[in-house]
Amino acid sequence: MFPILSKKILGPNVKQFVLQASAIAGKRKPGQFVILRIDLNGERFPLTIADTDVGAGTITIIFQEVGKSTFQLGTLAEGDAILDVVGPLGKATEVENYGRVVCMGGGVGVAEIYPVALAMKQAGNEVISIIGARTHSLVILESHMKQASHKLYVTTDDGSYGFQGLVTGPLNDLIADVNKKVDRVFCIGPVPMMRAVANTTKTAGIPTIVSLNPIMVDGTGMCGACRVKVGGETKFACVDGPDFDAHLVDFDLLVQRQRMYHKQEKLSWEKWKGIHENRIS
Repeated sequence: MFPILSKKILGPNVKQFVLQASAIAGKRKPGQFVILRIDLNGERFPLTIADTDVGAGTITIIFQEVGKSTFQLGTLAEGDAILDVVGPLGKATEVENYGRVVCMGGGVGVAEIYPVALAMKQAGNEVISIIGARTHSLVILESHMKQASHKLYVTTDDGSYGFQGLVTGPLNDLIADVNKKVDRVFCIGPVPMMRAVANTTKTAGIPTIVSLNPIMVDGTGMCGACRVKVGGETKFACVDGPDFDAHLVDFDLLVQRQRMYHKQEKLSWEKWKGIHENRIS
């Protein structure tokens, strides 16, 4: 069992838990994730480790309530415990001194790009971060990203905060600056966002890494549920990734695979919601 030491609401349907998980905290590296199972009847699903405190033996996870399992997770309170938290899983992000690095996060993807940006800064890179959300209330970890970056751009689709538009707007401006070369881009967020960034940087010839989060079950490469196509080859996101060369990812297939169980997920959510309506907050 993994006790929930603290719970915080970061925005509409976005929550943060600090969990007691000393063994995971001691080994986790940026880019790695855990697989959770809330109880004996729960499904297994992955969440990136947003932060750790090795001394306290804790890990921080941030999630958006979008379906049955994440909404159920959100009903837990401080003092409750999660049955299974397995990790750290996946290959860590390759951290080097690349030069001028752009770290991009969209929505709850900001929680995943934060440890990457921090590691890149600590490695001596000039870190320019761009984070985006649909509206101001959904912008998360802005202060954390400021500390992890030399410069931070915030965008919102509706213009309610920061720059109005997509994260590719500031990225295009950075690429157009002939006085400062962008050496590498790291991007985590919704698939349409990662695809748009990949198309932008491919034209400019900038190496770009995206973190993929397809349907995942065991997280150890045994089930094959998280297979993706990269460079024409089948890869397992859980053991070969989750980081991949953005310019080689088959985004069309990724979208198809993410939608495979849409009907079942909707039925599961509606059934759970009908039973636990009064617990949803």
